[in-house]
Amino acid sequence: MTQAPQMPQKEAPWLFRTYAGHSTARASNQLYRTNLSKGQTGLSVAFDLPTQTGYDSDHELARGEVGKVGVPVSHLGDMRMLFDQIPLEQMNTSMTINATAPWLLALYIAVAEEQGADISRLQGTVQNDLIKEYLSRGTYICPPKPSLRMITDVAAYTQRHLPKWNPMNVCSYHLQEAGATPEQELAFALATACAVLDDLKGKVPAEDFPNMVGRISFFVNAGIRFVTELCKMRAFVDLWDELCRDRYGITDAKYRRFRYGVQVNSLGLTEQQPENNVYRILIEMLAVTLSKKARARAVQLPAWNEALGLPRPWDQQWSLRMQQILAYETDLLEYDDLFDGNPAIDRKVAALKDGARQELAQIDAMGGAVAAIEYMKSRLVEANAERIARIEAKETIVVGVNRWTEAAPSPLTAGDGAIMVVDEAAERDQVERLQAWRAGRDEAAVKQALEALRAACLSGQNVMPASIAAAKAGATTGEWGAVVRAAFGEYRAPTGVSRSPSNRTEGLEPIREAVATASARLGRQLKFLVGKPGLDGHSNGAEQIAARARDCGMDIHYEGIRLTPAEIVAAAAAEEAHVVGLSILSGSHLPLIRETMERMRAAGLDHVPVVVGGIIPEEDAVKLRAMGVAAVYTPKDFELNRIMLDIVALVNPEAVAAE
Repeated sequence: MTQAPQMPQKEAPWLFRTYAGHSTARASNQLYRTNLSKGQTGLSVAFDLPTQTGYDSDHELARGEVGKVGVPVSHLGDMRMLFDQIPLEQMNTSMTINATAPWLLALYIAVAEEQGADISRLQGTVQNDLIKEYLSRGTYICPPKPSLRMITDVAAYTQRHLPKWNPMNVCSYHLQEAGATPEQELAFALATACAVLDDLKGKVPAEDFPNMVGRISFFVNAGIRFVTELCKMRAFVDLWDELCRDRYGITDAKYRRFRYGVQVNSLGLTEQQPENNVYRILIEMLAVTLSKKARARAVQLPAWNEALGLPRPWDQQWSLRMQQILAYETDLLEYDDLFDGNPAIDRKVAALKDGARQELAQIDAMGGAVAAIEYMKSRLVEANAERIARIEAKETIVVGVNRWTEAAPSPLTAGDGAIMVVDEAAERDQVERLQAWRAGRDEAAVKQALEALRAACLSGQNVMPASIAAAKAGATTGEWGAVVRAAFGEYRAPTGVSRSPSNRTEGLEPIREAVATASARLGRQLKFLVGKPGLDGHSNGAEQIAARARDCGMDIHYEGIRLTPAEIVAAAAAEEAHVVGLSILSGSHLPLIRETMERMRAAGLDHVPVVVGGIIPEEDAVKLRAMGVAAVYTPKDFELNRIMLDIVALVNPEAVAAE
């Protein structure tokens, strides 16, 4: 009797996550519980910008930012509400938090203890990667060295108390969003991991160090160049194994495994014909799931409409279903690696590894990742400028953006409900509850706990025990942030935009002539001030506008991120700016621009045109123009040369008409 063939054994799928959080802890808790009921297998918490940067919801810089890009967590009560009826001992929770990672982990531990959880069984991740914040995302607080110290404090604490927790998620995701080439993404992420491990060596016993190496995980980006991205992940696996073995002497292969989660590329999601983003997301997911040798351990997918605004629960559900269909309806998980021995794949992987090794050698020669921040930042700005120039020149085709732009209107974006809008009352509710929390706590206990935290910061003790004690005493996120700012100082990262023009000349000559004509009429070089009000650290757009304006012959003034409207207006007056350009991607454009315009008028600068860029729905653009904003640009406005001519025309229409 012939024996029936055995079915292949199916591998367990990756964790299904959706990056989520908005408005309030209560609303986010409802969203998490709904997503878990739909088959999501892990939580991925998005925090709002005040929480990420160590400010309370009622701080001046938090105005307009509360609950916009994530959930506000100001104290233990918020964290308690966020995970209400979600048993943390059974959950795998990823918290995308960096500068305030010790604090948010402290709050998480405190809530888990309240639930009666065995802390040693907690599973999850804090991102806890500050170097990428200096390079690309901007939610840093302190200078690099004390920030590195707090990263390794978290790692050393988890080694002893939370052995299943990933204490650091080296994040190359935002490096690609900032324009990194695959080689740069590989090298900069690995250099960051090396900086952390080098510092951690002195904080844990030698016998525990291999396990700490094994707990380091990565969070990567998968772009649309499918084969390159698949090869990049295989290169990551090989290079990490090589570093662990040769640099750190890790002999046990289980500690050299490259463990990573992924969110596929949001940079490439288009405002034009946004329905095409569904295909982009699927293709990008394949790059990190098809290759068993380099398969992601957790996948979270953006929603198709993120270039338009905040996705609705239905949009997130659609992305979750995409993962489930691939994992459960196809036979992908039944086979060994499909690409082993493929010569084209092997050649590309080898080339990526060679390029990454060269970048790593350069960074090492400069003293490592912490010392090379300015170098890496300038490399990212240059690479992103080249990427944008290729799109403008149609050397890189983006469907619906620079080719095949004519299309029927999308029924998916029709009506007022196409994106979710955070209720403006949510910020008021959060602030009122924060003030009630302060009024109801034991002030003496809070003061004592914060003093102990300050002493730990200054003495070199691990900051985690004092942070947990402060969390339990009722301290707030802003109070924790104020202590570390006072102890370690604040920091302003390099912008990557030099004063000297680049060598780029293609297509710029007519604009340079228009700038020169306008400057002659003005009696001095056209002065363009670029500013980022509020806490939004997504600086890529502002950097590229500033760099292109510089290359076109304008005198630019760009200080970087995290400025108040008052600081921007003061700079506009001091610099005698002819045009002010503001960039906001966090959704806080209406209150921040309103305040800026009011301050411009009060300072007698209402004759200076203001232009605004960001993820701005058209109904909000109408409101901004009504406030006096001269022009509004969104992700669909990718032609920077046209924007440059618009800016010149605002101060001298004749100069542009002549062109």
